[in-house]
Amino acid sequence: MASTASADGGLVAATPQNIARAATLLAAGGLVAFPTETVYGLGASARDPAAVARVFAAKGRPADHPLIVHLGAAELLDEWARDVPEAARRLARAFWPGPLTLVLPRRQDVADVITGGQDSVALRVPAHPVALALLQAAGPLVAPSANRFGRVSPTTAAHVRDELGTAVDLILDGGPCSVGVESSIVGLLGEAPVLLRPGGISPARLEAVLGQPVMLPHRAGGADTPRVPGALASHYAPATPLEVWSAGALAARADELAQRGLRVTVLALGEAAALPASALVEPMPADAAGYARVLYATLRRLDNAGHGVILVEAPPESPDWLAVRDRLARAAHRRG
Repeated sequence: MASTASADGGLVAATPQNIARAATLLAAGGLVAFPTETVYGLGASARDPAAVARVFAAKGRPADHPLIVHLGAAELLDEWARDVPEAARRLARAFWPGPLTLVLPRRQDVADVITGGQDSVALRVPAHPVALALLQAAGPLVAPSANRFGRVSPTTAAHVRDELGTAVDLILDGGPCSVGVESSIVGLLGEAPVLLRPGGISPARLEAVLGQPVMLPHRAGGADTPRVPGALASHYAPATPLEVWSAGALAARADELAQRGLRVTVLALGEAAALPASALVEPMPADAAGYARVLYATLRRLDNAGHGVILVEAPPESPDWLAVRDRLARAAHRRG
């Protein structure tokens, strides 16, 4: 269930004893980072507004940016949401525990600090033994990605320690995350389901369970498109500038940057032909799931190595690459 990491600046192996210790910290208003199948989350008790406020402070997260409440079981859904439609129950039966977040009308007792003041709440049941054990011991938790707001999400416990340090009371090390990108977020606030963020579950799988199309936010509009995590134009971004180019244009752009004296690294899906001799090539998995699993760890490693520019070969346009394309587009968008 856990790695064999020893205590190291708040990082401990996710043993039953340390999970119990984490639950005690959470009950006292503390912050605990823990693994899920998607990324590591920064956990606080969802019933403790002061603890939730600490999450925002630790991440530097805007107060109107809502959080996802992580539940230990689908049976808790009605404790947080009202007027739950049959479509939501169908998706929960099919994909929970798993990388799916449902956005539903919230119950009145759900704190505004969680929802960003909206009349909806985001809920999911993670598919990781450490996360589920912690949720059983501590109760529902808010758990945004355990990193500074807008930066690359952490997929190992060491990523959390390196970025947040003493802002976290305890980090449970449950090994690398198996999915590697955040959950799919589906809004169920109107007549049609809306894919608010692509993630670990493809639209085709969602539609197969629902028996109807899943709309995209720009087609839905209105109350069907609430604010959700990870939907800003610039997000999941390394400090190093990142650009996405087609395979045909990649070599010319790499050559242009190399001539300007910049250290260029290319994330390549196949043979990266005719690149400058100075360019470093980082081979990436050719399948979408494998690519997603290593993407964030690769970006963090390149950041730490002091690269000048990261050039990314554009992934295929097929539906199974939707989440990867979304993360790369947001990582490449530079804030003004």
